[in-house]
Amino acid sequence: MQTEAGHRRHIRIVIWSLLIVVAGILTLPLGGYVYVALSGAQVQAAQTADGDAGVNPISNYWRAVREGSKGYTAASGPYTTSDMIQSQGEEWRQLRNGYVTLGVAVVTGTVLALIVLYHIIKGPKRLQGTPSGRMMPRWSGGERLLHWYTAILFIVLAITGFSLLYGRAVLIPWMGLEGFSAYANVAKPVHNYAGPLFLAGVMLEVITWMGINTFKSYDLEWLKSAGGMFKKGAHPPAGRANAGEKTWFWIIATIGLLGVGISGLVMDFPNFGQGRETMQIANVIHSVLAGLWLAIAFGHIYLGTLGVPGTLRGMVRGKVSEEWMKEHHSVWYEHLKSGGEQAQEEESDTSRSRPGPAPSR
Repeated sequence: MQTEAGHRRHIRIVIWSLLIVVAGILTLPLGGYVYVALSGAQVQAAQTADGDAGVNPISNYWRAVREGSKGYTAASGPYTTSDMIQSQGEEWRQLRNGYVTLGVAVVTGTVLALIVLYHIIKGPKRLQGTPSGRMMPRWSGGERLLHWYTAILFIVLAITGFSLLYGRAVLIPWMGLEGFSAYANVAKPVHNYAGPLFLAGVMLEVITWMGINTFKSYDLEWLKSAGGMFKKGAHPPAGRANAGEKTWFWIIATIGLLGVGISGLVMDFPNFGQGRETMQIANVIHSVLAGLWLAIAFGHIYLGTLGVPGTLRGMVRGKVSEEWMKEHHSVWYEHLKSGGEQAQEEESDTSRSRPGPAPSR
């Protein structure tokens, strides 16, 4: 039986883990300062004097370039054109550094604020029954390994990706151009290499959990009551995955895998012939959908930790209390109780692992 002290210890672990993630987002870019301090590099702007004070001798040249005058290049490839400056690049930068960064900040910030407000007003959804100590199987070792593999890479990608997205608006004014440049030289390749590894894990998750994430008729009741999160004592029926987890699964399979994933690969592998305009469009799509994905992930992380105590235990240890299973996944509980497939697989563990009737109270 999990003691009250053990429960508090798990809560402290979750809180400290979240604080470490937030601290990482805020402090990792400061690593650029180390590079600046060690190198002591100072870039001085060199100004040329040609005797004509106050006049830039090449201003007319650059004015012609900006107006679209053609040049000549002997290079070849998808990025090479006779235009010396791509004017559409300015439009992309204004969109990315304006509406995109503002919109992502508003959406993610609003979701975080709503989660905090909900937790203050409603608090976590605790068990009604007293745990008897009997445990039931929740996730296998392979499933847990796959989940934490993708979860860790998701955090790495979130930290590196959003610190790069807000580099110009937030980090450069805060830490300086040289410091951020040193950090970005590390964060960008980490993000680029971690992306495909993460997508491989997401594809395995989709294949592994496709079967348990098909919607059933009883899921409609769960969705109507929002999983009982706003009504004390409400426990709508749910299978091994409830309707909220199924919705999260399909968000991963669509917004995550198809939207964020494909747009990321377009930028990660420019050697397939896509031009600058395609890369710019992919960048906007990637940033917008990644921001939306992160905002929804905040809700998933909250419900899996502080919001519904006992959920994290299932993904860490693979088992949950019988009472937790009965209240939160009643359909799957009855399946295991009746000798379901997974219950037979877990039969060799210990007698305490076998599902049985709840103690009479």
